[in-house]
Amino acid sequence: MGSGQRSNRILVRGAEQALDQFKYEIAREIGLQPPADGYWGEYPARQCGAMGGHMVRRMIQDAELRLAQGTVFPGGMGGGGYGYTR
Repeated sequence: MGSGQRSNRILVRGAEQALDQFKYEIAREIGLQPPADGYWGEYPARQCGAMGGHMVRRMIQDAELRLAQGTVFPGGMGGGGYGYTR
């Protein structure tokens, strides 16, 4: 993949700002000071990777909680597929 091409993309329109806010929250929790200009290139990959790992664990935890409570996800997940029934 060439330089500057992103393999990941936001799947829900409008979620980018919420994900950035979530990223800053996680960064503060693990002791990183989020950059004022939003550029994370000065941080080692190890720290950014740890932050991403924490984000994923928290999102999985939230999804499991919603499934356990029977909360329907936006877009309909939580009812028909993935082996989950209400």
